[in-house]
Amino acid sequence: MSLLPAIEFETSPQPDSTVIWLHGLGADGNDFAPIVPELRLPADLSIRFIFPHAPAMPVTINGGFVMPAWYDILEMNIDRKVDLEGLMASANEIEAFVSRELERGVDSKRIVIAGFSQGGAVAYQVALSHEKQLGGLLAMSSYFATADIIRYSEINKTIPIKIQHGEHDSVVPEELGRKATTQLIKQGYSVSYQNYPMEHSVCPEQIGVISQWLQAILH
Repeated sequence: MSLLPAIEFETSPQPDSTVIWLHGLGADGNDFAPIVPELRLPADLSIRFIFPHAPAMPVTINGGFVMPAWYDILEMNIDRKVDLEGLMASANEIEAFVSRELERGVDSKRIVIAGFSQGGAVAYQVALSHEKQLGGLLAMSSYFATADIIRYSEINKTIPIKIQHGEHDSVVPEELGRKATTQLIKQGYSVSYQNYPMEHSVCPEQIGVISQWLQAILH
């Protein structure tokens, strides 16, 4: 299976861990690539960051306009009607990146799946259903689109999960981030949740928290 195009950045030669980071609707891998230096990670933490580009497709809520998307958005109330076929297809594409990292010699327990907004919905599916133990799941300004159909992986029941959301998010309401947190806690997961006084975006304080979290789980 050929991989989607992606940006790769290694914090030092021969990385022993990987963060696969998925962008939101209408963006591409360049959206989050600049965040790597902002994380101010210590020199002894060797990470390969991978920022895949979603394929371009018509998006229903945008009048069929073609843009980068992990799956179609069918209606404004994104939590009610989800393009599950498209989402699962994208999850398979990200699984291929995980497989390639394993082939490169990275331990599965040192692979983190991160995603913003629509990318976060794919990240939930990939990380919580993966057959091998992964290192962590980071969902930013997102929602758990496959909560009703996912086949949870028992080996990832203890995966570190961080969910972050903006209090004033008008694109993906914060209640959906809280809903995902509640759903996962009911399933027995341990979840760290933070909210920030922002819209559908990322803020400096949040970046600092992400940095500390990555250091804690990958050191």
